[in-house]
Amino acid sequence: MNIHEYQAKDLLKKFGIPVPNGVVAFSTEEVLQKIKLIKTKKYVLKAQIHAGGRGKAGGIKILENKDNLEKESSNLFDKVLKTHQTGPKGKKVKRLYIEEATDISKEFYLSCLVDRASSKITFISSAQGGMDIEEVAIKNPKKIFTLSLDYKEEVSNKEADKIVSIYNLKNSPKNQVKEIIKSIYQTLIKTDASLIEINPLVITKDSRALCLDAKINFDDNGLYRQPEILKLRDLSEEDPMEIEASKHNLSYIKLNGKIGCMVNGAGLAMATMDIIKLYGEEPANFLDVGGGASKEKVAAAFKIILSDVSVKGILINIFGGIMRCDVLAQGVVEAAKEIKISVPMVVRLAGTNFQEGKKILNNSGLKIISASNLSDAAKKIVESIK
Repeated sequence: MNIHEYQAKDLLKKFGIPVPNGVVAFSTEEVLQKIKLIKTKKYVLKAQIHAGGRGKAGGIKILENKDNLEKESSNLFDKVLKTHQTGPKGKKVKRLYIEEATDISKEFYLSCLVDRASSKITFISSAQGGMDIEEVAIKNPKKIFTLSLDYKEEVSNKEADKIVSIYNLKNSPKNQVKEIIKSIYQTLIKTDASLIEINPLVITKDSRALCLDAKINFDDNGLYRQPEILKLRDLSEEDPMEIEASKHNLSYIKLNGKIGCMVNGAGLAMATMDIIKLYGEEPANFLDVGGGASKEKVAAAFKIILSDVSVKGILINIFGGIMRCDVLAQGVVEAAKEIKISVPMVVRLAGTNFQEGKKILNNSGLKIISASNLSDAAKKIVESIK
């Protein structure tokens, strides 16, 4: 789960991490009311969407006075921002964050994340703050320092020294950043966050360390024990089909292709998407119905796939283990009775009760193209939509 910048900063403040003073507003009128709480000569106006690259898209403005703030706020509300993370459709701006401008002396990059490759908590630090860390990694990999830690109660002084070393700081700024590092670690482990990214982490001209921007992602599997975090979820920033899928505990991600996929198991789902691309088309979604799905869950998954108007064909690829093929077939048939299917559908079943599953589908009256294996299934669905 993602949250907005202003929500991330509010959370950081609860853990004693310094951020600039700011307020969130949902209308231009609210902007003018709330800026009375900010004592500054310059304002930073930030569009709040779940995507990076806002500055390059015109979503961040530094303004000299209240008149300019009112004008730019009015322009930004309901504007569609398109960044490298939003995709071509962009995201509509529905809330703005206004904070005091900061006199910056130095900019750094800092993040703390759960690293699945090492099964550790990893800090990444770089003196190249304010830039895309991916770009820095490609062009100047020596400018990035990484430290992976086994899970424990806190970061030690020695470990904090290593993380901060690449910044080449001394005295008070160095000590401040070390405390920020320790507090960010506490934030991560106590909120079930999977990523906390500060870019940039700055040193001001009066030698204060501040988190000028903040991004926090949370592990969905940990939200059941984080009710206060779950309240921060902004459904308007999420795809409606993904929201519907979450209601049925389905792992669904909307993509930009034409072939809808229903698969059981994340690994098999990834392989299915890859082989669709191998045969020259793009998947319309990632959808893992899980190992022990009921027919009701399968029917819900099928309806979600069919609700996507970009879907021109459906590939169902099930290897029956815990998930029985006859249960899946029954779910598909029940969903098909409610929704008119006007696109080709290829089904590959293997494993537990696959013969029974095929009988259910063959006797359903649905126009189904049977496939013997994954390669055959991908080839047939690509040919069918062409």
